[in-house]
Amino acid sequence: MQAGQPSLLVIPTSLIYNWELEARKFTPQLKILTYTGTHRNKDLRLFEQYDLIITSYGIVRIDVEMLSQYLFHYIILDESQAIKNPGSNISQAVRELKSRHRLILTGTPLENSTLDLWSQMSFANPGLLGSQSFFKNEFLHAIERRKDTEKVQKLARIIKPFILRRLKSQVALDLPEKIENIQYCLMSPEQAQMYDRVKSSYRNRILEEMEQQGLPRSQFLLLQGLTKLRQIANHPRLAESDYQGDSGKMEDVRYKLENLLSEHHKVLIFSQFVKHLRLLRDYLDQQNIGYAYLDGATRQRQAEVDKFQQNPQCPVFLISLKAGGVGLNLTAADYVFLLDPWWNPAVEAQAIDRAHRIGQTNRVFTYKFITRDTVEEKILALQQHKRLLAQEIISNEESFIKSLTPEDVMELLR
Repeated sequence: MQAGQPSLLVIPTSLIYNWELEARKFTPQLKILTYTGTHRNKDLRLFEQYDLIITSYGIVRIDVEMLSQYLFHYIILDESQAIKNPGSNISQAVRELKSRHRLILTGTPLENSTLDLWSQMSFANPGLLGSQSFFKNEFLHAIERRKDTEKVQKLARIIKPFILRRLKSQVALDLPEKIENIQYCLMSPEQAQMYDRVKSSYRNRILEEMEQQGLPRSQFLLLQGLTKLRQIANHPRLAESDYQGDSGKMEDVRYKLENLLSEHHKVLIFSQFVKHLRLLRDYLDQQNIGYAYLDGATRQRQAEVDKFQQNPQCPVFLISLKAGGVGLNLTAADYVFLLDPWWNPAVEAQAIDRAHRIGQTNRVFTYKFITRDTVEEKILALQQHKRLLAQEIISNEESFIKSLTPEDVMELLR
């Protein structure tokens, strides 16, 4: 660390406490300032007393005019996919910061398109990939529209010298194996009836709108329909609160969970839908089963983590994708449930790795619950056909929907 010139670490707000704990544990000699909060001291001279300044993307966006006046030794962006949109306020703000060196850390450099990569690399190494317009003409259109494998290889050659890829197999040779399973579920009769009714309704509306306005202008209605069908495939109560029947998937999840808890295992349960987690939470309350819970509204994140990690009477951790997919060390778990399939396989892998990481001594078993004869199965099949070599271009709702052809839509709603 250069004397009198601290480094700046910029991270999502939810990870600040975890980073501070890890830094004090592994580098106790560093003088660390957590630059956050409403009453933070905005005197830049204060920075010179520290080696590391930890702050959030939100604070950088607010204080960019002041922070851009300071020359840091390093600027490090963790979860740098936060600046994947080059036109966003936070992307523009971090580019105004000054430092001698820059690093970015991410497990998902590509979430929506190759432009995500351009935005992050343009912060770490300005000019490497040319201007945004050049990059779009040279790489983005060729890769995403024409599936040009030569352009993919050319782009990979350009960025390779600037990427240090850490594979778990390289840094954790003694890590126990990870065993992944797909658990197929059948809908209950009431659930299947509701699914077919909603599917028929949306199919007629979508096909009519596609015929009148074309597929691009029908994307919002298509996304709305697919989301509702995915909710019903999980539990119809996610889509209609007055639904009184059961869910085949929920029955399977409860059965599997009961068996594991009887054998004293600890289980992480992830879902994209907070309503789904709350339904499962109601069940755990009824059964008097201890659990930790984390979604975007949770304030005391670390308290929930500690409860799960340290308390043997807390065998279950319910976690929403957005709130807990990254930044958590949950090695007390040896089972991971994924309640619904995710558009981005890399994000799914990150969630699983909350348990399968350094410090884990047990084999980790993962179960992805997929409802048969629903859009869940068909989305997984379509994703397999729409991969571009090793690059995952289709990875969230918006980019997935934009990639669909009329034939794909017919298959999804068949």
